[in-house]
Amino acid sequence: MRRWSSSIATNIAEGCGRGTDPDFKRMLQIANGSASEVDYQLILASDLGYINKKEVEKLQTQILEVKRMLGSLINKLK
Repeated sequence: MRRWSSSIATNIAEGCGRGTDPDFKRMLQIANGSASEVDYQLILASDLGYINKKEVEKLQTQILEVKRMLGSLINKLK
C-alpha cells in the first residue's frame, strides 16, 4: 500500500518535469489511477481483517479528496 500511495506523488512530480501540459495531464491521470489502487487495497485489507472499517472510511475520505483535486487539475489542463 505504501508503494501505491507514494506513486501518486511520484507521478505528479514526473508530470511536472515533463514540460508540456499534455504530458502533465497524462501523469495526473496515472496518479489518479494509483489513488484508485490504494482505495482498492484498503477494501481488500479490510476484508482480510488487517484494518478496521472505521479507519478504512477515514482513509477513503482522504483518497476521495486527493482524487477530486487531481480531477480539478486535469480539467484545468483541457
